[in-house]
Formats: sequence, C-alpha cells, structure tokens
Amino acid sequence: MNALTSLMDGFGTALTPVNLLWAAVGVLLGTAIGVLPGIGPAMAVALLLPVTYGLDPTGAFIMFAGIYYGAMFGGSTTSILLNTPGESAAVVAAMEGNPMAKSGRGAQALAAAAIGHFAGGLIGTALLVALAPTVAHLAVDIGAPDYFAIMVLAFIAVTSVLGSSRIRGLASLLIGLTLGLVGLDQMTGQQRLTFGSLQLADGIDVVIVAVGLFAIGEALWVAAHLRRLPAQPIPVGRPWLGRDDVRRTWKSWLRGPFIGFPFGAIPAGGAEIPTFLSYVTEKRLSKHQEDWGRKGAIEGVAGPESAASASAAGTLVSMLTLGLPTTAVAAVMLAAFQQYGIQPGPLLFEREPDLVWGLIASLFVGMVLLLALNLPLAPVWAKLLRIPRPYLYAGIMFFAAVGAYAVGGEVIDLVILLIIGLIGFGMRRYGLPILPAVIGVILGPNAEQQLRRALQISDGNVTGLVDTPFAVTVYAVIVLLLAWPLLKKLGGVTRRSPSA
Repeated sequence: MNALTSLMDGFGTALTPVNLLWAAVGVLLGTAIGVLPGIGPAMAVALLLPVTYGLDPTGAFIMFAGIYYGAMFGGSTTSILLNTPGESAAVVAAMEGNPMAKSGRGAQALAAAAIGHFAGGLIGTALLVALAPTVAHLAVDIGAPDYFAIMVLAFIAVTSVLGSSRIRGLASLLIGLTLGLVGLDQMTGQQRLTFGSLQLADGIDVVIVAVGLFAIGEALWVAAHLRRLPAQPIPVGRPWLGRDDVRRTWKSWLRGPFIGFPFGAIPAGGAEIPTFLSYVTEKRLSKHQEDWGRKGAIEGVAGPESAASASAAGTLVSMLTLGLPTTAVAAVMLAAFQQYGIQPGPLLFEREPDLVWGLIASLFVGMVLLLALNLPLAPVWAKLLRIPRPYLYAGIMFFAAVGAYAVGGEVIDLVILLIIGLIGFGMRRYGLPILPAVIGVILGPNAEQQLRRALQISDGNVTGLVDTPFAVTVYAVIVLLLAWPLLKKLGGVTRRSPSA
C-alpha cells in the first residue's frame, strides 16, 4: 500500500506540464535515433547527457527514460521493415517481422510491436513497483554457475529451434562464437584473432555484426537475385490489426513481460536473452508453424518485443535498489545519477522519493506516449517499402555504413562490416540461420567469462558448474530440450506399433 501511495505521488510529479514535455521529447528523440542502425539507446543517452546539465534531475531522468523506450521501438522499426536492427535487442524482431513486411504485412508487424512494447512496459513497470526489493535480493544470490547455465540454455535452444537442421544451427552458432573471441582476453589481456591489428583489440561490436549479417547480407543477397526476379516494390497492405491477428498475439503480449522482466533485473542481464527465449517459447506454442520464417508469424514479433520492453523496466530494479547497472543504458544513467550527486542504492527510495517515484510514474506515461505516437505512424513507416528494391537496398547499405562508422569512428569498422556482410551472404546461400551467429557474438564472451569465473571459484573442479539448485534446474531443462525430439519419436513409434 505504501508503494501505491508513493506511485500516486510520483504521478503528481510526472504529469506536470514541464515533465510531460520532457517525456514526449525523450520518446520522439529515442524513436528517431533508434531508427538509425548503430546508434542505440545507450549512445543516445550518452550524447544527450551534456544537454541536461541545466535541467533538474527529475526532468532529466524522465527524458532519459523516454529515450530508452523510444530507441528500443525505433530499433524494431528498421529491424522489421528493412532487416536492419537498430540495436541488439531488436535483432529477434527481424526474424518474423521482416518476412511479414515482405509479405505486405509490415504495418501489422509494426502495430504488434508497438502494442507489445506498451503491454511489456506497462506490466514490467507494475512488477518494478511491486517486486523491486524482492527481485533485487534474489539477483544478488545468482552466481557465475547460474549465469553460465542460462547461457548454455540459450545456445542449445538456438541450435534446436532455428534453421532447417540442428547442424546448420550449430554451425551458425560457432561462427558467432568465433567472432566473439576477437579482441583481448578479458582475464589475461592476450590478443585473440586480431592478426596483429590494434584496431581489433577491442573486439567487434555486436551492432556491426548484427547490421552486417542482417542488412548487408540481405542487400547482397537481393542484389544477386535482382536479374532473376522483377524489381517490384513490396506491397504495404492494410494498416491495422485484424481480429485473427489480435487472437494470435494477445497471449504473446502477456507472456513476454514475465520472461523479460526477471532477465532485465539480474546482473549481466539485458534484453538479448529474454527476447530470444520469448521467440523460442512462442514458436513452440504456436499453432501456425507454417508461417514461421516464411510469411512471418505475428506472435514472433509480439512476444519478443513485449519481453524487450519489460526487460527495460527490469534493468531499473538493480540500478535503483543496488546501484548495479545491468545494461549499457543503465550504466550511462548511473553516471548521470552521479553527475547530480545522487548515489543509487537501498537508501535511494528514502533519500530521493520524489525523483525515484516520479521516474517510475514517467515510465507509465512514456508507454502511453509511445503507443499514441507509433500506432498512427505504423502505416507511414511501412510506406518505406514502396520504394523500388534497388533504391531501397542502396539506402540500407548507406545507413548501415553510417551506423557502423558511428559505433567507433574507425574506417576499419566499414571493412569489418563488409566482411561480415559477405559472411551473411554465404550463410544465406547455404541455408544457415542468422540469429544463432548474433546470439553467439552477444553471449559468447559473457559465457566464457562466467565459465572461467565458476571454475576459479571451485579451484578447477567441474562440479563447481552444477553446485547450485538453480544451475541444476537449468541443466535439467537443457537435457529435456535435447531429448524431447527423441522421446517424441519413440512415443510415435510406440503408438504405431500395435496397429502395425
């Protein structure tokens, strides 16, 4: 009841005209910046940090929250329409959203993503209000073996669900893990796969990998087939969700937050793992398997986007209650707190209640503004697809190059982008799914670090990887996932044997 009263006071702060203006400015800026590949919410908040020096802390953080959510949706827009993820959390949206756009259902995919962001943000923020202290306490107890087990689960799931075979999924994952090894070893400082280049010592940014594999690889693939296929613009279709679309997506919108929020709250979390796990869950539960990866399944957009938005709310749990940033955006916002002389932690809710509850209330306001802004704009964004494909993909190549250069400001990033684009082209040629490679790049370095940390804690004893109930439970799920196709086949044989 005390939290509810504080939240009502927070709405009193967030709904003042000035703070409403900052929330609207943040949502608009975030959406516009998120559309540009390579410039994600973290960079947007970092770039705008100096601009807020003259603002009061509450107004500044309300605007930052708007930028965060707006940039996540902006990244989904280009991911769905152009197969060009604006940031890593939007990678999964391309898997089903882009086939939908190519089938003339881009507006429906964008509408499903917008409502998914709204539902995920709403439920995630409600969970933030209700469960912040409890989730933060549980997050502290999760150790290196648990993190590694979660990442192994993601790796196994990615090779089991995507692609025409597990072998192809595993091959794609190994490509991603190899790209993730490039750079300095985080524990020893030794260079790996840098070929003596100092520019590669920092590794390859995941945005460059995602843009290269998705956007450049797709553009090269389309260019290679333009002579065989007529260069017709992609149809836009009707700009609203039908009754069947809503029937297929409403459960996905509600499931996503309960996958995204816990992962956002745990240290080393973020939106990448929960969006992928939501995608896997929706594919397992879908009654329309024939649409997945072909015409595009709308629930494969709705669930992950809802999970991503709820994950964004979850990241605020650890940052506000523990002072522990779990994503790049949370790290930048932590720096902003320190800029104002405020230290997040257990006492923040007592020392700065107006700021904290005003920020939390502004998340609800930002969700409404985001939905009101992007639902009417979905048909407008979808009209990008009317552009003839040679011009459309030339523009994609240009913006992909600009986004890759913006990541580090180095010419070598453009060379790496082209090389990875050629790898993406080759993967399409031989039927390898793209997402496992991106998951490998994102999670590979973290998985290696958590593995080595767990082994150090146990003095090199392998049993240290399974010495917690949480890790044992996750590995049991992995075994079940691996054995399920075999059990299903044996069950089918058993059922057929009496009739035989």
